[in-house]
Amino acid sequence: MGNRRRFGAVVAVLSGAALVGGCASGATSTSEGGAKPTRGGSLVIARSADATTFNTTTVHDNFSIFTTEQILEPLFMVSEDGKSVEPWLAKSYSVSADKLVYTVKLRTGVTFSDGTPLTAKDVKFSIDQSTKTAETGWGYINDPIKQVTVVDAHTVKFSLKYKFAPFLSVLSMFSNEIVPDQYGGRTAEKFYQDPVGTGPFLLGEWKKGRHLKLVRNEKYWQQGKPYLDSVQWNVVSDANTRKLQLQGNQIQIDEAPDWSSFDSLKSSPGITAKKFESTQSSNLAFNLTRKPFSDVHVRRAIAHAIDRKALVKAVLFGHGKPANSLLAPGTPYYDKDAPSPSYDLSKAKAELSKSSKPNGFSTSLLVRAGNGEALAVAQIIQSELKPLGIKVKINQLEAQTARQQQQNLKYDMALTGWTMDIPDPDQWTTFAVDPAGGAKSDFTGYNNPQAIALNKQARKESDPAKREQLYAKLQRLTGQDSFLAYLYYSPYGDAISNKVKGFHVTPLGNYHLENVYLAK
Repeated sequence: MGNRRRFGAVVAVLSGAALVGGCASGATSTSEGGAKPTRGGSLVIARSADATTFNTTTVHDNFSIFTTEQILEPLFMVSEDGKSVEPWLAKSYSVSADKLVYTVKLRTGVTFSDGTPLTAKDVKFSIDQSTKTAETGWGYINDPIKQVTVVDAHTVKFSLKYKFAPFLSVLSMFSNEIVPDQYGGRTAEKFYQDPVGTGPFLLGEWKKGRHLKLVRNEKYWQQGKPYLDSVQWNVVSDANTRKLQLQGNQIQIDEAPDWSSFDSLKSSPGITAKKFESTQSSNLAFNLTRKPFSDVHVRRAIAHAIDRKALVKAVLFGHGKPANSLLAPGTPYYDKDAPSPSYDLSKAKAELSKSSKPNGFSTSLLVRAGNGEALAVAQIIQSELKPLGIKVKINQLEAQTARQQQQNLKYDMALTGWTMDIPDPDQWTTFAVDPAGGAKSDFTGYNNPQAIALNKQARKESDPAKREQLYAKLQRLTGQDSFLAYLYYSPYGDAISNKVKGFHVTPLGNYHLENVYLAK
């Protein structure tokens, strides 16, 4: 879940009142260096942890999201540069004069992988089911929707409760991917064990904790795609093992090499180490439901004690920059001057002296095992809090277990990250500051009525200038509250075999594997 673009470009795309038609960006043939894409072959990707589910209406981990996006698709798709959205399963759309009704025309000739035609009934069912997850998942993102109406087999009407300029970005959200009406006659539980979608791949085999394999959807609507016979994600928790497997051609992509070895991979024969523009931010989360983290002075003290420039140098090897805001650079309305606690040990000590624990305390920091970057960050934070008398025990847990502990608020402090999924701050800010946003405020228990009110105003405001003012206030307030200690912004890094062509990571962190092929 990331960052992106300037909002002016988004408004131009999302608020037009005229009927707009568009062709999916992936619909044309993709090649590199003028060579014709070759068909066939199996792509193997190594990642540090497994996916957990195909149900993207409630899931909060990118491993699941990025995998499921190869099976299920939305009506609109975020562009390759992450700055706008364009029709995907939708063919075109129109907006009423009062901006409260969006009418969407579907592509014709699109079928699910079982051969069933895509219709407006499927769209209505999918959006309605996603909206119902407001308390447990991503349904809150659909709050602007008052009603979804089937006009005819290929036309859907969305009636909104209020003007909402980035509405089409909501329809590009992974939680609004289209599934068959009534799950094709199955229960939701059964359907998401082996989902049927319109995407380029379908489930082949899933040996949980080991590997997940998808195979080509022969009925995919983009003619000639996908090029690959299959794609497989292997779970390899150790970064050095992933590196050795890539160098030994056992895998073709290392999804997240350690920054410590990133530059050295550039000199490895047949391998490209590539950075992609990101909307990724890393934070230290506090559990505000536990003492002493309910005390804002404790949180500010810790936030002031962290040297972010040193973190970027030591952990990212210079590949990133210190964070100052709830939003990341490139996200609409990001404020580069937003005030938040920066490194100042004297201020840290002063804040702690005002707190309920002026002499320090013992606590723990939750880290996902196998993540070298996270462990290095944890060790530095552990060292930097010692002068305050704060003793930190680093608690390394297997990725899924750590995720569950965090989501159940069974932790003191935890290292967290975020990647935007739509070209608008609303998804993240609602997730982060509104306890009703399906995640207990990014699983921190943060509950400030003023922040909640600001966020609700911002999501209902259609005037860009007014939204900018509201988000500026929200960034100042959340920085002051320090429910998260902002750490750094970083790019995406992937190590890729030179045999892999057409692989691109968007600023949202996902990728279109229908465009990828293997050179002979």
